Amino acid sequence: MTLSLYAASVPVFKQMLTALGDVLAKAEAHATDKNIQPDALLQARLYPDMFQLVRQVQIAVDFAKGASARLAQVDAPKYEDSETTFADLQALLTKALAFIESIKPEQVDGNEELEIVLRPGTPKEKRLNAQSYLLNYALPQFFFHVTTTYALLRHNGVEVGKRDYMGAY
Repeated sequence: MTLSLYAASVPVFKQMLTALGDVLAKAEAHATDKNIQPDALLQARLYPDMFQLVRQVQIAVDFAKGASARLAQVDAPKYEDSETTFADLQALLTKALAFIESIKPEQVDGNEELEIVLRPGTPKEKRLNAQSYLLNYALPQFFFHVTTTYALLRHNGVEVGKRDYMGAY
């Protein structure tokens, strides 16, 4: 049985971004219940040289919408990355999910050999076919930032577990 490029991308991004929204809602409720300033969570890092939680969410969104757009050969929406609150992050996820849900299987499937160029025109330029791009680059990057967001919140006492991370599937 062959797994379609669409099935390996868009539904995965939708599942995980939806779960991420739920995890962020739990984090906001935790901050309220424990009388914690929201910025203590939103600006949290596991180590000083890491991006803070807000940036982790923004990058996860960037990979989900960017990969979906590249695979469908459409322009990805550009977001300002100016989020500073839980509400801002929820709005970002809502926008990203709306875009991702607009991508249809027929736009993606059959594009496995489409050439994807990363960092075009730079010394770090890399060319991959769409299947390799998705499986070896975009999905690992996406999951890294989703997982790091989860880990930051768990590390800071938000009661989330694997079910929260996975969401509905």
